Amino acid sequence: MNPSANPDMVGWIKINDTVINYPVMQTKKIPDYYLNHDFYKNESEYGCPYVQANCDVDAPSDNVIIYAHHMNDGSMFAGLENYRSKDYWSSHKTISFDTLNKKANYDILAVFAVPVDESNKNTFKFYEFVNAYDSEHYSSFISKCKALSFYETGVSAKQGDKLLTLATCEYTNNNGRLVVVAKRTTR
Repeated sequence: MNPSANPDMVGWIKINDTVINYPVMQTKKIPDYYLNHDFYKNESEYGCPYVQANCDVDAPSDNVIIYAHHMNDGSMFAGLENYRSKDYWSSHKTISFDTLNKKANYDILAVFAVPVDESNKNTFKFYEFVNAYDSEHYSSFISKCKALSFYETGVSAKQGDKLLTLATCEYTNNNGRLVVVAKRTTR
């Protein structure tokens, strides 16, 4: 797929040896547009992976957050469910996210599931962390991710490191999200 076919395309996400190999879209004026539209802007229950509207893929933000559906046929981000297993993670540790201007790999540092509950001040609102206010804000986010993680990955991050967060629905929590947080490495 060519970005000239759709100017909303901001990159490509891929995890080797999985079905996750998709264009990534972003629309700032209609943030969730690609929740139910495909690459060609046709209505689709599958949607297309998309970047949260307040993230900047070019600068980039401290954390770029990408959402996609957890489809019953195993497509889109359904495969992230496999990351509940440390054995699976051990053979799929790296995510590739190439923007239109830069190629980058990311090493997974945490995998966790959380409910999304706007009314509960104790819920971990991972989607609110886009840019750190200071080093304490950054390290607090990383610490919370690591504390919630299903297992230890041995990967951590400090302010200045760029993060990629993938999120999809999960069904062990009411309105739950399965979240994979990774740190950019050089490529």
